[in-house]
Order: sequence, then structure tokens, then C-alpha cells
Amino acid sequence: MLTQTEAPPRGGTSAIAQRPPRERPLAIEANGLVKRFDGTLAVDGVDIAVPEGAIYGILGPNGAGKTTTLRMLLGIIDPDEGVRRVFGHDRPHDIARLIGYLPEERGLYPTMKCDEAIAFMGALRGLSLEEGRRRGRELLETHGLGYAVDRQIRQLSKGMAQTVQLLGTLVHRPRLVVLDEPFSGLDAINQGKLEAMIRDLAAEGTTVIFSTHVIHHAERLCDDVAIIAGGRVPYAGSVDAARDSIPAQVRLETRHGDGHWRRALPDDARHDIKANGAHFWFFPVPASGIEALLEQLIEGGAGVLSLSIERAGLHDAFVEIAGAAAARALEEDNEAGAEA
Repeated sequence: MLTQTEAPPRGGTSAIAQRPPRERPLAIEANGLVKRFDGTLAVDGVDIAVPEGAIYGILGPNGAGKTTTLRMLLGIIDPDEGVRRVFGHDRPHDIARLIGYLPEERGLYPTMKCDEAIAFMGALRGLSLEEGRRRGRELLETHGLGYAVDRQIRQLSKGMAQTVQLLGTLVHRPRLVVLDEPFSGLDAINQGKLEAMIRDLAAEGTTVIFSTHVIHHAERLCDDVAIIAGGRVPYAGSVDAARDSIPAQVRLETRHGDGHWRRALPDDARHDIKANGAHFWFFPVPASGIEALLEQLIEGGAGVLSLSIERAGLHDAFVEIAGAAAARALEEDNEAGAEA
């Protein structure tokens, strides 16, 4: 049994990680968090519950309240209303050694060597500098940066420097890792490495919570998500439940674009015409079932080329839950990030 001050075992899957998320004790619990800045409501009644060993995403556009929520959870700022507990403690600063935090604003001393930077970050969480350097060198070797151990931070690429800061976040072996927009600024290769690192942490029993405006990271990694828009959380729960809140969609390809058979399609079916002349139709699975629909299409001479039933993605769920305006803001953030 883990106590409040013990770190989880490393190097293998923990007992906590093997248990279903709904049966695990909570690493983070927040109820009714409210925060105002100069009279402006930034976070409005956020409720979040994160099981131990879970990968939990806070998904929303920039300015939605993600960073403010994370800072309240960590005790960096206090909520104006509501309560939050980390491993049962309502004063997260009291258990800071159990927490690793990577803020959105990256910052390392440029003249420090890589192992020194990692050791310095560990020292802020109570680790001795000597032990921090030893662990830092091990982490750099493990993550393919052993050759850079004596390089100064200013000599590293942006992705390498971000990896070093992440390793500094992990060097004291926290039970909870909080990452604010961790994928921002990383290329596809380093994003993949970070995803693998997050999965490894969760497999060892570490709780990982991260904020993002990129839906596919949340969809691939997370057990649960909180969708946040305008400072509120209209949905908090499993990714699967969010996706299943939207009916499965039919993707139909026909040779012809018109005829009596079109009466079998829903009035709101979306119609796309491809360059090769094929017609694609998208609509929810009808209540009468797919077999009756297919029969009408064949008998009507639609020229069915393909038909598939596709489960809704997290993007579709986000649009349904948070609204079109929040979805557009999310897309704009992604486009801006791709251009940066």
C-alpha cells in the first residue's frame, strides 16, 4: 500500500496502474473552482476528478482557462471559490515533492550544462545536487541525449532543450506529473517520443495530467478528459463516453448523385463530390437500421461503391459539447501552432 509520501515503484507496472481507472483512489479532486482576475471571470465552477495512474487531458482552446485551472490544482494560485485536493491534501504545496510540473512558459538557465539543469530542478523538489546529477545523466542516456550531457542549454535545439526541462520535471520521481501544453513547439518525432514517455509514466503508476489544444493527442493518450471552454467544463469523463455521445456516422459512396433513391437518405445528409465524380454522403445511422437503407439504395440504382459505419471521433464530440465557436478557436490555435 502506498502512503502519502512514498513514491510508486519504478521499472514495472504498479498495482495501481493495473486497476481500472474507476476503482483507483483519486490523485486530484476539484469541486467548484472559481477564479477571477481584475473582476474578469477566468474559471467558472470547474469540477475535475483524476484517478491515480491515469492519463488525464484538459482540452480546450487558448484562453479557455486551462493554465489557470492547472495552477489552482497545484496551489500556485488559490481559487476564489471551491476546493481542490491532491492525494487528499488541500494544501498542494505541502506535498510538492510528490509533484512534477512543466509550465507552458519554458525556462532554463542558458549557460547551465544539461545534467546541471536537471539537478537544479530536482533540488527545487528536495533532491540533493549530487543525486540529481547522477539521475540526470541516467535520464539523458535513457532518452537518447547522453552525448549532450556536457552541453550548455544554449547549445541545444528547441526540442532538445524542452526534453531536458521535461527530464528535470521527472528527476525527483514524482507521483503526479502536470504538463501545461507539453507538445507545443515540438516536431512530429519529438511529439511521438513525448507520447511514449507519458505512456511509460502511467504504466509505472504515475498520474499524468496535461493541457492541450490538439485533439488527437488527447484522443490517443487519455483515459479521461475535461473539455473546457469559456472557463467552464461542460464535459468531464472518459474519452469513449464522449465519443459515444454522438451517433455513429454512415459514410456512403455512390456512383450517381441523384434519383428516387435519395428519398432514403436523411434530409440533413452532408454531400461531397470528389474530383473523380464519386459522391460521398455522411449522416447518422438511421433508426430503421442500415440493412433497410442499403436495400433501398440498391433497388433505386444509386450505384453503391462503398458503405461504412464510423464511430464519432473526439473532435465531433468536442463540437457537440463545447459548441462550434470553441471548435473554431481550437482549429485556429492548431493552425497558428503549425505556422510557428
